[in-house]
Amino acid sequence: MTACLSPARRIRRSLSILIAATLCVLEAGSGVRAQTFTTIAPYAMLMDADTGSVLFEKSADQLTSPASLAKIMTAEVVFNEIVQGRLSLEDTFVVSENAWRRGGASAGGSSMFAQLNSKLRIEDLIKGLVIQSGNDAAIVLAEGIAGSEEAFANRMTSRARQLGFEKLTFRNPWGKFDPEQKVTMREMALLSIHVIKTYPEYYKYFGEKEFTWNKIRQQNRNPLLTMDIGADGLKTGNIDDAGFGLVGSAVENGQRLVLAVNGLKTAKDRAAEARKLLSWGFRSFDARTIFSQGESVGAAKVYGGAKGEVPLMANGPVKLLVPRGSGERMSGRVVYQGPLVAPIEEGAEVARLKVFRGNVLALDLPLRAAESVPVGSLTQRALDAGAEFGVGLFRTYLLKK
Repeated sequence: MTACLSPARRIRRSLSILIAATLCVLEAGSGVRAQTFTTIAPYAMLMDADTGSVLFEKSADQLTSPASLAKIMTAEVVFNEIVQGRLSLEDTFVVSENAWRRGGASAGGSSMFAQLNSKLRIEDLIKGLVIQSGNDAAIVLAEGIAGSEEAFANRMTSRARQLGFEKLTFRNPWGKFDPEQKVTMREMALLSIHVIKTYPEYYKYFGEKEFTWNKIRQQNRNPLLTMDIGADGLKTGNIDDAGFGLVGSAVENGQRLVLAVNGLKTAKDRAAEARKLLSWGFRSFDARTIFSQGESVGAAKVYGGAKGEVPLMANGPVKLLVPRGSGERMSGRVVYQGPLVAPIEEGAEVARLKVFRGNVLALDLPLRAAESVPVGSLTQRALDAGAEFGVGLFRTYLLKK
């Protein structure tokens, strides 16, 4: 019977069985050997921006120094300040001696060549930050918004935690080496997707190919922008401790991919591996809808509620990118800390859907309660308490054994 179903329905049917049983395995294709991909990048992540599907990962959760990739987080904080109404593109900040000396051209790093004590518009500072990768621009923005680099870096880390990124940690806004300034390629890719989707009117600056300031014309340092692959952002980075890194995005036939690589030995390797990853991603996967908009994905047990479980659904249709002609095994599960305790409000995020392609976590999406579950009667709560007490005794017995 399964062989008569379309690939999308096979995946959907198997995942439904899997979620009901907590764990199940399915075949994603015809049994042809799964496609493989290799990269010389020590750290790599390739994601589909629309579905959140992970197409490729390599040491994507290992901590590494971001170098100027940190400026993506700097930009996010600036964009958020503008959206919140605390800053505008026409506001100006003064170039301090600290920014001029430590971030200017004489310091030997990338610079927008901002003059000491000059007043720069926020829009020009953003361009200097993301097009020219100006260290001086980053410091001026940090000091203007938070008073100091240290205070701004703390804000960067706090903002990262607010967005759900547990590992991104910053000690300065421009990427200078610090043993405590660390990121992962997974979270840098997810951060970039957030920036692209949340600030489309400001993300455009990442794709501008050049910017002239103080009569000095500089090209965007992102090599993908000069390739005919639909690239429109984001940033490069390089310091001795991190090697050469790049977080980039490209669109082809309406599909957007985001990649993050770090640790490469040369700028040439960085450009070549990034292009190879994007090209492979665009040609090697097909999209499948495994759950429609509003469709129940599974259910979670409820403690002390008027009902013993609550149905779960995603924020929208659940789509997954599947390797073409692949026999790779897929598995999935609903994950939550439970049982959930009533009352539960409809729409509350209470679980996650995790789908694995082999050993790769291909999809990780939040699930929300599809309906409210009020507190149950005293009888129902007593029954649930008794059941949970019994389970607890059984767990204790197993641990002692």
